[in-house]
Amino acid sequence: MYWVRSLQKSLEWISKNIIMEKIIQITSGRGPAECSWVVAQVLKTFIEEAKENNIKTTLLQRETGIENGTVETATILLEHDNLDLFINSWIGTIQWIGQSQFRKFHKRKNWFIGIFEIEKSSKTEISENDIQYQAMRSSGAGGQHVNKVSSAVRATHIPTGISVVSMDSRSQHQNKKLATERLLQKFKDETVKQFKAEFQTQWMNQLQIQRGNPVRVFQGSDFKKQKQEKNYKRERQRLKKEDYSDRE
Repeated sequence: MYWVRSLQKSLEWISKNIIMEKIIQITSGRGPAECSWVVAQVLKTFIEEAKENNIKTTLLQRETGIENGTVETATILLEHDNLDLFINSWIGTIQWIGQSQFRKFHKRKNWFIGIFEIEKSSKTEISENDIQYQAMRSSGAGGQHVNKVSSAVRATHIPTGISVVSMDSRSQHQNKKLATERLLQKFKDETVKQFKAEFQTQWMNQLQIQRGNPVRVFQGSDFKKQKQEKNYKRERQRLKKEDYSDRE
């Protein structure tokens, strides 16, 4: 029937035009300052290439290195209707061949960093239903009011057990508001720490396996990409043509 075909076409259009979101981390692992410099250069190149392909990027986190112009880790949110090809052209070990900018007579010429996809957690935000509030008596100086009135508030995120207390105000309503704000900030900090810990471990494991098999190689102080590497834009156009041919 007509309405069935119309519904099928609508569903096909939605599936093709749905926006994908991916989170990518670029990290130097435990590498020296030279690796942090490579991360900074890769981050710049990565974002430029994403923009060339109409991929929206949002820098979620960036941890600067010890030396000027260096970055130890960076986390980027990507948004587009098809991210797989672009991401697959970057995920893995990146190699830079060049002389250290920080140690003039250092003999090492090969430096490695890692790029990984972070699995998007379903619990990156707190639901109000997951917060438990408990009134309690304030402690410390404040006279009889402190001892007799339960104005302090403890807020607990039930799924994770993260808990904070606010006793700054004599108003229980104000303390509840402050406790909620502190809980949200603490949850955010814990999430970032968890991401960093997980991918620090993954980076060290991947580095040992893939050091000799980089997905991209750059060289020189101008950070030029080696010519034999695949061009993402050209590859994408080729795949689009093949997909179009298959439909005909």
